[in-house]
Amino acid sequence: MALVTLLRVYAKRRTVSTILMIGTSASGPHPERLVQLILTFLKLGAVSFGSGYVLFAFLQSDFVTGLHWLKPRQLVDAVAIGQVTPGPVFTTATFLGYLFAGVPGALLATFAIFLPGFALVPLLSRLVELLDTRPVLRTLLDGVNAAVIGIIVGVGYQLGLASIQGWLPAVVAVLAFLLVVWKPLALPAVVLGGALMGLATVAVR
Repeated sequence: MALVTLLRVYAKRRTVSTILMIGTSASGPHPERLVQLILTFLKLGAVSFGSGYVLFAFLQSDFVTGLHWLKPRQLVDAVAIGQVTPGPVFTTATFLGYLFAGVPGALLATFAIFLPGFALVPLLSRLVELLDTRPVLRTLLDGVNAAVIGIIVGVGYQLGLASIQGWLPAVVAVLAFLLVVWKPLALPAVVLGGALMGLATVAVR
């Protein structure tokens, strides 16, 4: 899935770079960022517990607040572009890696963010056994789940501040929320409906 995204991004490099306007990265990749990119995505892959959407909070902390490689709205745009591909949230890592350091950055960012998960797979059966026999670990996991819920709510708030500007996006957001609460399996239809609403808005203007 990530490689499919890479090919699509590579084919539309100039268009995407124009849309995001990511500083000097829009004019070309930065190979000198590769080491920092790998270390950052290794960390993200190791600490993104609970849900892929938690990744957004870490991306903002590292690339917006820490490294200043992105602005908040640019990160929202990158996540939105990732939504049009399978595996949307973590595919954003491939997309950002490409923008920051070209094709090598895309490949290494994808590898780095998934490596911690692959390394932990052989330990999962042992972890399940420990959760069944150690109540303390079960309590610890419950605390992690609660923290993840809080992070997701915070991510939603940050996304809202960056992307909901005007009454129409607000209406779309409220309708999407109500539809998902009513029909949780309607997520693809909700995303498609939001995209169509955006196109209709552009056509009217």
